[in-house]
Amino acid sequence: MTVTVATLGFPRIGPRRELKFALEKFWSGKIDAARLQETASGLRTAAWARQKALGVDWLPSNDFSLYDHVLDTSRMLGAVPKRYGAADGTADLATYFAMARGASGSAGCGHAHDSVTAGEMTKWFDTNYHYIVPEIEPGQKLSLGRLKIVEEYREAKAQGYATRPVLLGPVTWLSLAKGQGVDPFDLLDEVLGLYRVILGHLAREGAEWVQIDEPILVTDLSETQRRAFTRAYAKLGRSGPRLMLTTYFGGLEDNLSLAASLPVAGLHVDLVRAPEQLETVLRSAPRELLLSLGVIDGRNVWRADLQALLARIEPVAAERDLVLAPSCSLLHVPVDLGLEPKLDDELKQWLAFAVQKIEELDLLRRALNGGAESVYDALAASARAAASRKTSPRIHDTAVQARLAGVTPAMRERPAGHAERIRAQAEVLALPLFPTTTIGSFPQTAEVRHARAEHNRGALDGAAYHAFLREETERAIRWQECVGLDMLVHGEFERNDMVQYFGEKLAGFAFTMNGWVQSYGSRCVRPPILFGDVARPQPMTVDWWRYAQSLTDKPVKGMLTGPVTILNWSFVRDDQPREASCRQIALAIRDEVTDLEAAGCKAIQIDEAALREGLPLRRRDWQAYLDWAVDCFRLSAAGVGNATQIHTHMCYSEFNEILPSIAAMDTDVISIETARSQMELLEGFARYRYPSAIGPGVYDIHSARVPAEQEMVALMRLAQEHLRPEQLWVNPDCGLKTRNWEEVKPAIAAMVAAARTLRADAQVEA
Repeated sequence: MTVTVATLGFPRIGPRRELKFALEKFWSGKIDAARLQETASGLRTAAWARQKALGVDWLPSNDFSLYDHVLDTSRMLGAVPKRYGAADGTADLATYFAMARGASGSAGCGHAHDSVTAGEMTKWFDTNYHYIVPEIEPGQKLSLGRLKIVEEYREAKAQGYATRPVLLGPVTWLSLAKGQGVDPFDLLDEVLGLYRVILGHLAREGAEWVQIDEPILVTDLSETQRRAFTRAYAKLGRSGPRLMLTTYFGGLEDNLSLAASLPVAGLHVDLVRAPEQLETVLRSAPRELLLSLGVIDGRNVWRADLQALLARIEPVAAERDLVLAPSCSLLHVPVDLGLEPKLDDELKQWLAFAVQKIEELDLLRRALNGGAESVYDALAASARAAASRKTSPRIHDTAVQARLAGVTPAMRERPAGHAERIRAQAEVLALPLFPTTTIGSFPQTAEVRHARAEHNRGALDGAAYHAFLREETERAIRWQECVGLDMLVHGEFERNDMVQYFGEKLAGFAFTMNGWVQSYGSRCVRPPILFGDVARPQPMTVDWWRYAQSLTDKPVKGMLTGPVTILNWSFVRDDQPREASCRQIALAIRDEVTDLEAAGCKAIQIDEAALREGLPLRRRDWQAYLDWAVDCFRLSAAGVGNATQIHTHMCYSEFNEILPSIAAMDTDVISIETARSQMELLEGFARYRYPSAIGPGVYDIHSARVPAEQEMVALMRLAQEHLRPEQLWVNPDCGLKTRNWEEVKPAIAAMVAAARTLRADAQVEA
């Protein structure tokens, strides 16, 4: 029996975010499309070469994307909405980016005049990666678009790399699609016809295998989806190359018999998220089915216990050929631990990034094919690292554990109910109807980033950097007063990232220099590494809030990131339940909330942008997660008085099915993303009779478009079809960190003008 190694995908952005910088130069007109494609080609070549050198037998191709692999699939199938003006559903590069980011005027998307909005964006299963939601319009006719998958297979082959192309499966793509008055599955046969053509092209190019990703198989499937799987793979299973049906992010469970019955040549299963499924998979999988075991965590950064894995895999490897792989694409982890010279040796020995994870797979393969004694030293080092992590005093803090044990139910309750709090807050804040605010951050300009970089490398001393940040903060306050916003923010110029900033000030976190992962498009984040018990040594935001508030008579929000979001956007320790770590973070944020209130802050925003994305993929597990997630938020927020207004912000998620839990958070104001979805989310809030105030986003900050006042007024009038005027705030979708002032200033001015129009209309109606 033989064991081989595969990767399901490699980080696209490059070791030093080369793709990000090339994209942003292209979008700003500093390089042309040829230069962008040259950078992309170089990144693909380097990824193939590196994986091959590390011992990967099954190299992926088409795992690269200029923006998003789901959008790539939509483009390939000709699923281009009519508003982009693409003839016959074909999308050139300008149209592709318009679908991703929106466009203004005639920005290459086929329009001679009108601007065009981007596609809706949401989270990829339960990760922090965002994809562009496929749109299916009435009367939609699909047609074969750009065959990127064939082009990149051919590109790799020309360089001597035999690859296994990666293709998002048809049932998952249709399941993620949003139909506008039409069921996406009505297009199943049309989609399958195109997939057969694509597979035929790959076969003619010489592809022997195709990795076809169907992560929807680890979720609760409807009968429509089950029938679609049977129909789809009856047509595709023998259409050319052999298919490796790839599942990840969970266990197959009740879908195992379906997956095992499909006429495919291989099956990949996630044994990190669902290690218990190995035995049932082995019983169900026919002998001729090539099994790919996802034994190395593709979503977290902890080094594996290789000896424990060997003990589990050896009996299987003795009976059948196996492929060893990460649990999922390595898209979700940083590229290389070798780029982290500042991490200390103890912590570093506990970690593995994409390169190191492939090295672990190679080590397992050599042990299984050649005997454990052939890699004795490496296995011993792995065992020492595992033992060190279990016993290190850096991990456990008895004071934190004692405080957590002393939490009482009363600590999760506000002093009074919502109605009484509204009256107290109205008296203190004296806000107008349709109050305006922003979500927190303002543009992190080149000057801000340069000053931070200079300070980090020691070229700008602390006093000079502090003075620079104060100037930026004052400038932002003065502009907000001038433009007429009702509730201000300080702009967050001192913050590198909404999670990293707090993690750097909390005990129990570590940080990387180059540990970037892609969130969407060119947006990359460096998740903190939560390795130990969490505590707050000192206040984190109070001084900056106090300074900002001293500059204005208008209320300035205190801006915090919530415990669930800090947890879900970090690489979290796996030696205790996630909820235990979350409660520790909640107590730390609670201390900051009460310190802000004591300093005089009357409105505190605790962002929980990632609460929805942590929802388990199986519905039966939802309530347990929501119970502890809401509990943690309440623990962080409930220490304030009735007159202190608690805000939260959530973005790019479907909320309707969890509205009772959102209401249970007991906030006073919630702001949500609604610009791309045309206020669609508000229907659920209205049906639920959500009691708190809501700020539905009217400015899509992930697009370069500057919306007009009339567009925002129209969106808010849609909102009023669902909610009372006194319930509504007016704000952007999200923070403005990634935009530039040339876009932000006219957009916010238009937003304030829209609010004034709405107030005038309300007076007339009264």
